[in-house]
Amino acid sequence: MYSSYQLPIQSTPQPPPPPVRRHRSARYYAHQLRESFATRVSKLACSIFLFLLFLIGMITFILWLSLRPHRPRFHIRDFSIPAITQANGFQNAQINFNVTARNPNANIGVYYDSTHVSVWYDDQSVGATPVLFPFYQGPKNTTIIDGSLSGATLTVDNQRWQEFVSDRSQGRVVFKLEVTSVIRFKISSWNSKRHTMHANCDAEVGSDGSILETSKNKRCPVYFS
Repeated sequence: MYSSYQLPIQSTPQPPPPPVRRHRSARYYAHQLRESFATRVSKLACSIFLFLLFLIGMITFILWLSLRPHRPRFHIRDFSIPAITQANGFQNAQINFNVTARNPNANIGVYYDSTHVSVWYDDQSVGATPVLFPFYQGPKNTTIIDGSLSGATLTVDNQRWQEFVSDRSQGRVVFKLEVTSVIRFKISSWNSKRHTMHANCDAEVGSDGSILETSKNKRCPVYFS
């Protein structure tokens, strides 16, 4: 007795239908052409804009470098307290100073509206006085600021003077001379706003009351406030 068994019939896979070709109209190609042209034009415009922006930035930077004002340079030339050799010299004490102010700019002038000099010892003022009248300093020019403190402009009592004398016995007395001035920069016909400038000069005097060589002709730090 034979059992009947039928093999499953495998269906043959049908190939996918061919893609339907769409016929594009002339309007479509014209639209694509316009989009491509607009893209190229926008890229060109962006490139030109970025180039002009870079060029303007370079010109501005070069002008800034050439017109950027440099702060004046100060050097202490002389500083002395002749009476420091006397134990009671504070009664006729006098401080002499000589400082130079240099305008290092080639095309920029400096207006000094007011200038004051003060002398400090141990972070305390021992005298102050106005110096010079308002003046204009041309490019590459040097001005001498000199004067003296004595009498009412020098506030030194006996206790402070004895501190000077004590330091003198150690070989040196350390002072700080500060030049304060309100200045303006002149660039062609344009004047800048006013700036308060400070120049701090370290002045060390020896046992004879004269400035030491280590301080003489030393450049003074300058800052604005």
